[in-house]
Amino acid sequence: MLNIENLHASYGGSLVLHGVNLSIAPREIHALMGRNGMGKTTLMRTVMGLLPTRSGTIAFNGEAIHGLRTHEIAAKGLGYVPQGREIFGDFTVWENLHLGTLKLPRNQRKIPEEVFDYFPILKERKNQKAGSFSGGQQQMLAIARALVTRPKMLLLDEPSEGIQPSIVDQISEILKKINAETGLTILIVEQNVDMVLDTATRCAFMEKGQIVETCSIEDIRKDESIIKCRIAV
Repeated sequence: MLNIENLHASYGGSLVLHGVNLSIAPREIHALMGRNGMGKTTLMRTVMGLLPTRSGTIAFNGEAIHGLRTHEIAAKGLGYVPQGREIFGDFTVWENLHLGTLKLPRNQRKIPEEVFDYFPILKERKNQKAGSFSGGQQQMLAIARALVTRPKMLLLDEPSEGIQPSIVDQISEILKKINAETGLTILIVEQNVDMVLDTATRCAFMEKGQIVETCSIEDIRKDESIIKCRIAV
């Protein structure tokens, strides 16, 4: 599904990714963990074409996407929810969702009804301004906005950040349901250990701009020292 080989990329003029190798299988929920400043967000932004690659390759469904523009990458079937969500607070829920459809051909700019099935609160409050929502509700809106284009793979950067635990659990269950029902492949950058253990099937760990270990969530459950030594401050 997504294959990254020997990827080098910079942020702010400094080389941040130092030969990243990562492979995400179809229908997988894959987590990416590591301490702050290790390059996780830079990797996500590079995959989406928001940052240029210096060298290396990024392939999606067997097709090279490095060097493409962000809208071209999105058109291939990659959806992205950035850290901080970036919803438009002065726009209504419906307007935010409609903005997500603008990258589609004009005759396909419809909000799929199943998006509201996964996030019923958005249908109930579709005329409410998004800025009045809680952090958790805004995260749901950001995920739903990415889903309106019917992506083949969804990239989530720190989806639990600033959200109360009960809503994190709810989002986790929704992601698992979407994955099970639609086969959507998901890559989550996350610091919340509980969310990773509850949601993902595999986990990669990043240190100093490189993937240093990848293992199954089952292995981590058997030996949580794997995760503790990789994300300890």
